[in-house]
Amino acid sequence: MSETRTVQDRIATWFLTTLKLDVPSADTDLFESGVLDSMAFVELLLNLERTFGLKVAVEELEIENFRSIRKIADFVMARDASSRPFPG
Repeated sequence: MSETRTVQDRIATWFLTTLKLDVPSADTDLFESGVLDSMAFVELLLNLERTFGLKVAVEELEIENFRSIRKIADFVMARDASSRPFPG
């Protein structure tokens, strides 16, 4: 299983266990479908911080990065990759 898929699964599990919402697919628009509102979005950010060690500054928040589970996973993976030291 790819690392991105594992991140997607962890995020989907969080939606299911914490918000009691089964998101139909990794590409479901979480805002249009009503899964994410302002309170759930704050909970999501707190979860990403706890689970993946991310610190997201307000000026870094770009709604498009949180529109679907796939985009959230991509955001997490990009942040994780950018925090790794360069080999060398």
